[in-house]
Amino acid sequence: MKKTIHGTGEFVASLAFVAVLILALPAISPAGADPGLIEKDGKALFPIGCYELPKEDAKLQAMADAGINLVRCHSREDLDRAQAVGLMGWIPLSLQNGPTEDLQKLVDSVKDHPALAVWEGPDEIVWNFTAFSGLHKTMGVHKVSGEWWLQTENALKYSEEQAGTVIPNIRQSIDMIRKLDKKDHPVWINEALKSDVRYVRQYLDRVDITGCDIYPVKENGRDLASVGAATERWNQTGRGKPVWMVLQAFSWHELGDYYGARGTAYPTFDESRFMAYDVMAHGAEGILYWGSHYLKSEQFRESIYALTSELAKLQPFLIAPDVKGVQVNLIDDEGNEAVHGVRAAVRRVGNDWAVVLVNEDDRSHMGVEVSGLKKLNGKTLYLLYGNEETVVEQGEWIARLLPLQVKVYATDRKWETERQAGREFVE
Repeated sequence: MKKTIHGTGEFVASLAFVAVLILALPAISPAGADPGLIEKDGKALFPIGCYELPKEDAKLQAMADAGINLVRCHSREDLDRAQAVGLMGWIPLSLQNGPTEDLQKLVDSVKDHPALAVWEGPDEIVWNFTAFSGLHKTMGVHKVSGEWWLQTENALKYSEEQAGTVIPNIRQSIDMIRKLDKKDHPVWINEALKSDVRYVRQYLDRVDITGCDIYPVKENGRDLASVGAATERWNQTGRGKPVWMVLQAFSWHELGDYYGARGTAYPTFDESRFMAYDVMAHGAEGILYWGSHYLKSEQFRESIYALTSELAKLQPFLIAPDVKGVQVNLIDDEGNEAVHGVRAAVRRVGNDWAVVLVNEDDRSHMGVEVSGLKKLNGKTLYLLYGNEETVVEQGEWIARLLPLQVKVYATDRKWETERQAGREFVE
């Protein structure tokens, strides 16, 4: 059978599309370039971030050497350390407390720092006054576990009371930041995957970047394709605002007894690679990693750095617009129909081309027809980090993809990173 799946418009949002979104933003948002990208030395960068800020300068340098370009900072001194190794930083702010004197002092102390890239609002703020399990487990607010999902009178009353204070405080705090920050750094709030849309929308007009964290690799399951669906949810929730996705850099057993995990479950390198390209295939404009400060496995850390190094090497393609008119069709045997399908992106930077294919299904697709590439006729595409080569003829070629496999092709192997350590990581 022949089935049309996904074309190139569903990878990282094209710059033309982003421009439309920027024009639609309220006047309170910063003017200028796409707020989903960070700026360093006058150049736009796709954010490859990490919540960890190592105390040792050598470890911070190792992060920068691995292609990470954005780290979480808390002070001007932290930003100085980031800048010293070529990194940008973001500053978390307690917006939920309102436009306090402490907030003003913190903003004033760092707003002009050349390494400051973005302001971060309170993490998972809506989740924490709605469905957070700690409301039942440790705080005694909800009478029964999962009370939010039952939409009981008690849960609704509590959430309305909290929202009545938290949401106005967030809005007023951001208004103050806009007045203080003459450089108009964007404001980003990360939420949980299932944070309530109604409450998020109540502060959405004040922020520039939205998104969520998702950590699907656990000892009892590895639902990798869920990261793409999560990105789609936040595309919808954010009404087209840039989405940053926070991905897994830990094993759940490292987080302590609260989460009840006992067995080790790190993502393999291939799993981490799939999740990164899959969220980009659904339009994520930034990727950040959380949990590495808990890590007990340096081998797993090396695998994350291998991936961030790969992404950093492709930086020009990550911020380039999609080539239009490309089609991906699946020519499969009966009984092997797609569930999620194959997502694709084609990008051009000067004379160089890159093609990314992401198989979101847990089954192979042995006839992936990529067409609409007449400008590539006669050119050889090299599978990065592999031995496959293909020549485009009649504007198309056929690829084969194993379950949950990513293939990245380019017209030159110079787009491969030299960093190989960590690419073979499995638990």
